[in-house]
Amino acid sequence: MPTATEYGNTPQRHFWMRGENPKERVVFDETTGIWNIYGYEESLQVMADTTTFSSVTSRLVPELKEFTEGGLTTLDPPRHTKLRKIVTKAFTPRVVSEMESTIERLAAELLDKVDGDRMDLVADFAYPLPVIVIADLLGIPASEREVFREWVDAMLSGTMDMSLNDESEEYKNEFARAIENIQKLNAFIGEHAESRRTEPRPDLLTKLVEAEVDGERLNNQEVVNFAALFLLAGHITTSMLLGNMILCLDEHPEQQKEVREDRALVPSAIEEALRMYSPFAAISRVTQTDAEVSGTKIPADQLISITLGAANRDERQFADPHTYDIRRDPNPHLAFGRGIHFCLGAPLARLEGRIAMNMLLDRFPHLRCDPAEPPEFLTIPNLTGPQKLPLLLTPEG
Repeated sequence: MPTATEYGNTPQRHFWMRGENPKERVVFDETTGIWNIYGYEESLQVMADTTTFSSVTSRLVPELKEFTEGGLTTLDPPRHTKLRKIVTKAFTPRVVSEMESTIERLAAELLDKVDGDRMDLVADFAYPLPVIVIADLLGIPASEREVFREWVDAMLSGTMDMSLNDESEEYKNEFARAIENIQKLNAFIGEHAESRRTEPRPDLLTKLVEAEVDGERLNNQEVVNFAALFLLAGHITTSMLLGNMILCLDEHPEQQKEVREDRALVPSAIEEALRMYSPFAAISRVTQTDAEVSGTKIPADQLISITLGAANRDERQFADPHTYDIRRDPNPHLAFGRGIHFCLGAPLARLEGRIAMNMLLDRFPHLRCDPAEPPEFLTIPNLTGPQKLPLLLTPEG
């Protein structure tokens, strides 16, 4: 069975997936006009310094302003601090913990539908599970989830790499399609959010609408942007995490055997899969002033890509960085970011991952990848994970 790095259908720019190291920790890409940060310490520096490195990327890509304004991932302090406090009042650890029985029930229902000696992990389980969980949490009716899926499928089918220099019609058209899908999603969520102001329900959207700090509440656009981010990023992260973890365990049968025999290893196996194949491979920042990273000077008003996937394979931070090790400790990976923008949904993704993996291991003692049908990876450069992962479920499958 070939490894994920040998399939040859991962995005070309994901050199770390092929076990390669960057030539430099900070590299300017003249083609795209973007600075790429590949090192671990360098990534920490950029994420920690919100004064020099702003999250308000719409300064350089104004077309995105409508969809990023008021969004937690695209704000700087002090506004970010205030909004995060408001959102945290709605999305509490208790809200996450109370989802455990629901996740178990939904995961069981999905696996009950699997019939025969094979399944596509993504289509049958890894994709629908987090969508249903988060839609249920937000209060989106089951009858409308398929509409959401169509928009997300369209978003994930692209191959566009962000560029400040590409003037081609192909790039403009793909960018326009991406914007159109975001608009549809935001309008869809906006209708639901607005209805919660007059008809509150026991769901997260209502909590977001009603939460306040120092007498201030989120406006409708802020509610929409957070809910859209939560729905998109939340389901994509968990879906890719499950697929990536199955790939890692399949590539290392001896470690899969250990995890099956000792389920206390599942959480650390999940963390190592997050490090090896970070679902969100890169995040963006903009320099507000002239800056220096690892001895490289970066002018003001430059777009920066913090390449988390490469940083999580930095040999200065991780011993044998291209080796999957379920007992790696410590494992301070950056898959969920770091600092003020650390992913709010990380506890939910970890909970879903733990429940789903245990259930898969329980139900399918012979689960393995199909050597005749290698996985197909997402083509979007900033995401890492399979969009198709055929599995065999029986010894003779």
